[in-house]
This record gives sequence, C-alpha cells and structure tokens, in this order.
Amino acid sequence: MTTLLVIAKAPVPGRVKTRLTPPYSPGQAALLAEAALADSLAAVADAPVRRRVLILDGAPGRWLPRGFEVVAQCAGSLDVRLAAAFALCAGPAVLIGMDTPQVTPALLAPVLARDAWRECDAWFGPAVDGGFWALGFAVPKPELVRGVPMSRPDTGALQRKRLVDAGLTVRDLRVLRDVDTVEDALAVATEAPHTRFAKALARLPLSGGDAQ
Repeated sequence: MTTLLVIAKAPVPGRVKTRLTPPYSPGQAALLAEAALADSLAAVADAPVRRRVLILDGAPGRWLPRGFEVVAQCAGSLDVRLAAAFALCAGPAVLIGMDTPQVTPALLAPVLARDAWRECDAWFGPAVDGGFWALGFAVPKPELVRGVPMSRPDTGALQRKRLVDAGLTVRDLRVLRDVDTVEDALAVATEAPHTRFAKALARLPLSGGDAQ
C-alpha cells in the first residue's frame, strides 16, 4: 500500500501564512495555518494507507493525530526538501502539503485505489496558482523533483514536464486551490464550509488585533 507524506511547517506566528498579513495579524494567520494543517492531517489519517509520515519544520503540537511518523525537514530549498521526503520511501508514495484544507480521502482515492499504479508511474495534483498540491511516485525518484524551480506560476508545468520527459506515465488528480492569499482563503472556505479551516476563518474579523 501507498505511503502518504505531508510536508508542513509548525503553525508559529510570523513563520506561516505570511501572505495573509495583512489583513490578518501573524497570530491570526497562524491559527488559520493550524486549522489547515489539522484538516490535511485528518484527511490523511482517514485514508487507507500503510504509512503516514509528517515531514515537519518545527515541533509537533496538539494538532497532530495519532498514527503519524514525524520526521524533521532537512535544510535547503523546497525542491531539496521534497526530494528528501521521497527518499524516505521504498514503495509507492504520495506527498501533499498543508495548504489545501479542502482535501479529503475521496479526493485522494484515485491514487489510493487498488489499480492506482497499474500502468502508471506518477500522479500529479495541479494547483490553481500553477503549482501542484500532490505528487506521487510508484517508485520514488527524488532526482525528478530536485532542481525544479518552486513557487513560480510555471512550477507545476515544469514538474509535470520533468516526469514526462523521464518517460513516466503520469495521471492527474483534480485541480485544487492552495491557500496563499486572502482571496484563496475565502474561496476555499466557501468550497469546503465543513472544514476546521472554514470555521476558523469565520471566527476571525479582518482587523488588527493579534489573536494568539
């Protein structure tokens, strides 16, 4: 069965969701990050997988459910850290981040199905902003992630091209929106009102006071 990896930062004010400040304070942005992370981990916890691994920058908190291995992120750029996460796995592995709180086991189901890796070498989850929210390998190939420019409008296209150019058969998951800006946050909360993220957002006024 597949290993599910989550790469994340601990929700510490001033270190997460900095593009939400302003209008939100660093403390409020951290609360939203914690909610998004909790939603992402809950989806992984409910998914039928062999192994769940949190690749974490920072210390675990109350938001961490049982059943996860916690591995410290290595130093380096994001592509290097993603590659290092895949290097932890010997069999099929799928990695997601903490920026898509709307993720559910149903959205992950195609890559976790019995035939997910039949005539398929990689899964790719494109993001609205041009990046990607999920990436999976039947046999992890960290070298196909290392060196891809990250946090650019063409990151997703470049990553997918890297896979195809290496001769991999790639299947696509549904396009999702990452939460980076206030507009993203409002859109995702509207799409997934049942999430911890949406409920946390609804409790926060667009004001200055620091909620910590």
